[in-house]
Amino acid sequence: MSNLVPPHGGKGLTCCLLEGADREAELKKAKGLKKIPVSPREKGDLIMMGIGGFSPLTGFMTKADWKGICDDYLLADGTFWPIPVTLSATKEDAGGIADGEEIALLDPETDEIMATMQVTEKFEMTEADKKYECEKVYMGEGTPTAEEFWKIAAEDHPGVQMVMNQKDVTLAGPVKVLSEAEYPTRYAGTYMRPEDSRKIFEGKGWSEVAALQLRNPMHRSHEYLCKIAVEVCDGVYIHSLVGNLKPGDIPAGVRVKCIDALVKNYFVEDNVVQGGYPLDMRYAGPREALLHATFRQNYGCSRMIIGRDHAGVGDFYGMFEAQTIFDKIPTPSEPGKALLCTPLKIDWTFYCFKCDGMASLRTCPHGKEDRVLLSGTMLRKMLSEGGELPDHFGRDEVVQILREYYEGLTEKVEIKLHGAATGGDKK
Repeated sequence: MSNLVPPHGGKGLTCCLLEGADREAELKKAKGLKKIPVSPREKGDLIMMGIGGFSPLTGFMTKADWKGICDDYLLADGTFWPIPVTLSATKEDAGGIADGEEIALLDPETDEIMATMQVTEKFEMTEADKKYECEKVYMGEGTPTAEEFWKIAAEDHPGVQMVMNQKDVTLAGPVKVLSEAEYPTRYAGTYMRPEDSRKIFEGKGWSEVAALQLRNPMHRSHEYLCKIAVEVCDGVYIHSLVGNLKPGDIPAGVRVKCIDALVKNYFVEDNVVQGGYPLDMRYAGPREALLHATFRQNYGCSRMIIGRDHAGVGDFYGMFEAQTIFDKIPTPSEPGKALLCTPLKIDWTFYCFKCDGMASLRTCPHGKEDRVLLSGTMLRKMLSEGGELPDHFGRDEVVQILREYYEGLTEKVEIKLHGAATGGDKK
C-alpha cells in the first residue's frame, strides 16, 4: 500500500500509451488512417496522456470540458482541471472527418505517428472563442482589464500567441498514444513517467514529496526553496521541463547539467530526485501553477513549491498571484476529483549581505540595497551579455556551465527584464 498522494481524478494513473504487440498492431492500422498534424504543444500533451501524467485525461477535450475549465476550473464530469487540453485542425482537414472516425496524429517535424484518435466531437473555435480562452486562462492581475491585456498580449505573451494561432476547428476524443518521441533516449536518466517517480519515492519510504518546477537554471533562490522543502517534507522532486521553451530560454540539456552540479555539491543527494517532463510551457502564470500541481500529484508529489511569479512571463501576473489562486479554486465533493497537491507558499527570496545568507521578505528586515535579487531572467540576461554576476547570485559550478553555453552561441537573443525580474517596488 503506497503512502503517496493518489493520482488526480480518482481513477489511478490513466495511461493511454500502447506498447509491445498492441502498439505494433495500432501503428499498422494508423498508417491507413487520415493524418492530422499536431503542434509541439499538442505533442507534449499527447505524451503526458500516454504516460499518465495528465490523469484522469484519456483524450483531447470536448466543448463542454473547454467551457467548464475556462469558467469554473472543472471538466464536464466535475473533476478539477485548470487549463484546456485541446487539439486543433484546419477546416479542410476537419471537414473530411466523420463522427466516430479514427484518425492518426502526426508529428510534422519528424513524420512520426504519435497516436491514433477516435473523433467523437468537432467544434469551431472562432476568434472570439480564442480570445475568451485567453482572457479566462492567461489574463492576470498585472493587466486587470481586457483592454490593457490585449494592448500587449498579442505581441508579448507566447501562451496567448499559441491559442490565437490554433487552427479553426477543435477535435475531441480518446487517444491511443504510440510514441514518447525523443524524450526517453535524449533525456535518458532524467525523463520519467509517473510510475517511475512513484516507484523511486516509495523505495525511499517517502510520503510527503514537494515538487520544484524548473524552466530556468537553478540559482540560489531555487536552491533555498528546495532546502526549505527538504526541511518540512520527506524529499524534493526537482522536476524540469524538457519540452519547448520560448527564444532566449536555456535548453533542457544545459539545465539538467546545472542541476546535477548543484545537487552533487550542495545537497544531501538522498533527499533529492531529479526528473524531466515533456510539456511545452504555456506561460499561464497562476493557471499554470495549478496545472503544475495537478500533474505533479500524478507523479506522487503532495506539495508544489510556489514562489513569486510562478510560470509567469513579462508583467502579466501579480507577484504572488500563483499562490493566492490556490485559495480560490473549487473543491469538488466527489472523492478524487479535487486537487490534492497543495502549495508550499514561499515569499520572495534573495541573498542579504547584512543577514549574511539567504532570506525572504518574511525573515529579512533590511533594505533592497542590501540584497542580491535573484531571477532566472536576470541570470540569463547578464550571462548572454557577457556581464559579471553579483556575489552570491549563483553557485560557481553552475555559473561556469552557463558561461560555457553562452560563449558557444553563434546567435544572441535579446532578453527583456520586467518587474518580476528586477524586484519591482519591493523593499
